[in-house]
This record gives sequence, structure tokens and C-alpha cells, in this order.
Amino acid sequence: MKIGFDAKRFFLNHTGLGNYSRDLVKGILEQKEENEYFLFTTSGEIDLKSRFLKDYQNTEIVRPSGFYKKIKSYWRSVRLEKELDKKGVDVFHGLSHEIPKKNKLSKIKYVVTIHDLIFLRYPENYGRIDRNIYKKKVEYACENSDIIIAISEQTKRDLIEFLNVPEEKIRVIYQSCSPSFAHQSDYRYKDLVQKKYNLPENYILYVGTVEKRKNLVSLVEAIGKSSTQLPLVVVGKQTDYTKEVIAKINEYNLGSQVALLQNVNFLDLPSIYQSANLFVYPSFFEGFGIPVLEALYSQIPVIAATGSCLEEAGGPSSIYVDPKDIEQMALEIDRVIEDSNLQLEMKQRGLEYAKRFTLEKQAKEVLEVYKELV
Repeated sequence: MKIGFDAKRFFLNHTGLGNYSRDLVKGILEQKEENEYFLFTTSGEIDLKSRFLKDYQNTEIVRPSGFYKKIKSYWRSVRLEKELDKKGVDVFHGLSHEIPKKNKLSKIKYVVTIHDLIFLRYPENYGRIDRNIYKKKVEYACENSDIIIAISEQTKRDLIEFLNVPEEKIRVIYQSCSPSFAHQSDYRYKDLVQKKYNLPENYILYVGTVEKRKNLVSLVEAIGKSSTQLPLVVVGKQTDYTKEVIAKINEYNLGSQVALLQNVNFLDLPSIYQSANLFVYPSFFEGFGIPVLEALYSQIPVIAATGSCLEEAGGPSSIYVDPKDIEQMALEIDRVIEDSNLQLEMKQRGLEYAKRFTLEKQAKEVLEVYKELV
């Protein structure tokens, strides 16, 4: 087979959808099947995260040339199918919510991955123009793709509920996280990371963008109401919502107990997870919740929110609370911190659950989707 990928996020995004794209492509290449692979991108060069491509002779990066260098968005959305035809592509996979304009007579099979429909579930968090653009792209991709990959049962339910996508058109294929979280960091490296970011010896951890949907204010308030003396370490890009977080920190006089970190090197992240005592993820809604899986692989207990897909990511050994129930969140934080036997059980059972989400399994299931179409 000749497989094409929309590689925009692969090269340009360093977290989230970029990690999904790189991990999936790498996992597929490691299966060593006799396919040819084409990564279509308007820009982006091989860097530290994508250098694995150099190990595979059956891959080619395709970029716009000539006149189309000046109109890259047109090349990617309208012209791209002609490029796919030139390369003889059998299956094209849109890795993040969209596919190019499709000729009705085209013989190319299309697959699209839909990560979430948060912009439809929480439209107030998006500008009207952005929301309409996202909606048009996703609707077109779902209507014109032969198979839709949803990254969770929650996303599958949302596709059916919000866009009336036929259930038989959807395949749920869970993603995984970087294998680096499954490997215990050397204690010397942990010490270096601790000094680099001025981390406390023991702490509660939150990883994720500091935005309203992820509900960090509730976690800060829960810590303020809890009995724990452990500080909170927050790792993630900050937004205007950070002002609300800081206001809540000040309200509970937690200025010396909360550290807000951003621009953390991804290579340091496993050490930050593995040095934590507890991971808390109070997000109102997620497409899957990769940070929860990263925490399980890092062997730390997890408390997460009900209401979306986090039970899928965290499994039965994690603890779940209503993200609006501050009192219950505080009680569960205290319960885990004070019970070493419970911590040990959550770590062991959580790791066993996490092992069902691997890059190899994800890659094999996606390859089966391609084979189903050709």
C-alpha cells in the first residue's frame, strides 16, 4: 500500500496533536510492513522529535513546490488530492480532524482521526469565527471520509450526538503516550530536574494547559480546603484563565504552596511525574486525557474528574470525583495522601491497566483500518 498522512501537526506541533501524529507514524513504521509512506506538509523540518524518519527508507516528505509555496493553505486543502494522485496514494489519513477537498470520482480512500468535539460541547470557549471554521472542517471530514477513527468512546458518542455520524463508520482506537513515561528516570537525572525547576521534595501534580475547561481553580480550592500540606506543581501553558487561578491561590494564602511552570522540556516531564506523590486532573471535559495515562505509566496515584472520558484513560484503580464538588475532591486528596497502602494499590493496578494502551497496539489497529479499505 501507499499511505499518505497529513503531517502539518507532525512537524509544527510539539505537544498534543503533534505527539499523536509522530507517535502513530513511528508506531506504524516500526511494524515494518512493505508499504510506502508519504508525509504531506506545507513546512517543517526534521528535528529531534522527528529524526526517526531518517531510519526508514520507505518514507518521503512532500512539500509544495514552485508557485504553491506562496499559497500553502490552498495547496494543503484544495490542491493536495492531485499530489496524492501523483504519488499513487491508496489511503490518506487526516491525523487531526480534517482532510483535503475530495473529488467525487477519486479512488483514494480517506481516514480521519477525530480527537474531540469540545468546540461544540463548550462553544463559549471559542470565538465565533474559529468555532465555525472548526465545525465546517470536521463536518466535511466526517462526511467524506470512508472511516473515522475516534480516540475514545466519548468522542464516538459525541460524533453520533452532535454530527449524526453513522455508528458503523466509526472505529474507536485508543492512543498511548510516549514510552519514556514507562521507564523510571535515573535518580541523578531526577535530582537535576528537581534543581532545574526548583521542585519540592514531595508534591501534588497537575499537567495541562491552564485554561477554564481544565478547571484548575477547583483543584487549588480543594487543596486549600484539604488537610494536606503538600504543595501543588502545575505544568502547562498559561492563558488569561491563569489570573483566576492566581486569585484563588491568594484567597487561600497558598502563594508558597503552588508552583506554576511553563515551557517545561518534554524530556524532563517523566521525571516530574515520577517524583510526584499524587496526580490530580479535574478537567470538565477531555477527548481522552493523555496526562492521566502518563501518570499511570509513571506509577503515581490518579484522581480525575467524572463527566467525559477520563474513566476510560484512568481505569478502575483511579479515583473519580465530580469536578464541581470541591469538598469531595479535598476529601479524596487527603484520603490518598494519608493512606500508603491505597497509594501502593493504585500504583500497581494503574500500571497494569495502562499497559493495554501501547503505541504498538494503536499502530496495528490503524493499519487494519487501512487494509480494510484497500
